[in-house]
Amino acid sequence: MMRELDHIQLLRYVGMVTWALVGCWLLNAWLDPDYLRLAVGESVWARIMPWLVVYFTFGVCYWWITRSIGRSQTRWFDHLALLVMTVCAIGVSYFSATGLGSVLLMVMAALLPWILSVRVGLVWMLAGNLAFVPLFVMAMNYSPILAVIQALLYVGFSGLVFVTAFVAMQQATAREEQRRLNSELRATRALLAESARVNERTRISRELHDLLGHHLTALSLNLEVAGHLAEGKTRDHVRQAHTLAKLLLTDVREAVSHMRESGGIELASALLPLAENVPGLEVQLDIREGLRVEDPDLAHVLLRTTQEIITNAVRHSGATELRIEVDVSKGEIFLTAQDNGLGTDLVTAGNGLSGMRERIKAQDGKMDIRTAPGQGFSIHVSLPLQTTVV
Repeated sequence: MMRELDHIQLLRYVGMVTWALVGCWLLNAWLDPDYLRLAVGESVWARIMPWLVVYFTFGVCYWWITRSIGRSQTRWFDHLALLVMTVCAIGVSYFSATGLGSVLLMVMAALLPWILSVRVGLVWMLAGNLAFVPLFVMAMNYSPILAVIQALLYVGFSGLVFVTAFVAMQQATAREEQRRLNSELRATRALLAESARVNERTRISRELHDLLGHHLTALSLNLEVAGHLAEGKTRDHVRQAHTLAKLLLTDVREAVSHMRESGGIELASALLPLAENVPGLEVQLDIREGLRVEDPDLAHVLLRTTQEIITNAVRHSGATELRIEVDVSKGEIFLTAQDNGLGTDLVTAGNGLSGMRERIKAQDGKMDIRTAPGQGFSIHVSLPLQTTVV
């Protein structure tokens, strides 16, 4: 079963299990009311309610923040959730007079490399654990030196979790990069194979037209002249040969035309490898059946555009579904993409989007990006087409 879960799901579920185990203190309080040392007239609920609030707030924030961690850009409310979780972890220790909050900080340490830079994450982890020093002194009656030692001990445990999570993040990034490069390689190889096939068909059709076609034309003319000069049965045989030569010339011309008309690059075979086995994203690629283009440069632009759209959906959009349609109409080829990501008010064009826009502009094409919070990203690309084969 664990093999079916990706690294994000494992991080999420293991963290929630650890969070649930921290709640064993609450179970102990219910089973042994004397453990709380309640004052006269004080109820159990009055004592544990603040603990319950901060404990469950931590769990909700952890579940929410891991919903798309590693699959979308970090936003300001992710940082806010980290701050709330840190305060809640301190609150758990304060209201329970235990070091359980430090265990929750260890759980949170697994999130820091995914959300913060290494330097900021280490500072955050250190500051969060050192914040327990006055708590250990006041609530648990530790001496200042013992409180610092205890906090540093938890720093060591959290640091181990932090480094493990950081290595896991690097491995996940490397695997995703390897998958992307492999899909790009397979797509490029398919495009090169299609281009080579088109070039070979074009070369053969040109040879048939230039050599065999010209020779058959000359033969037909000579037979026509011979038919006028011959007499009797010889004339009949010459005319029959002339007719056969004309039929053969017609067949050659039809074969040449057919080879040129069916010699375009098939887009489906070039683009489909990009949409296969994308982690965390279901890509639906709809291409008109039999759609071909003759220009290899245009096919290359479509390949790079599709690749960049999928990459952006995985890294920045936070989407789980992506639909890409490729169609042709009125001398233009259209590529439309829509995902179910988070969306945003403002699109910041990075190197990927800028490069995609430049490639499309070089082909005299147009690109339109539309997005809004909660509505995902929509990209519409149109490219002029000299010749289309469908």
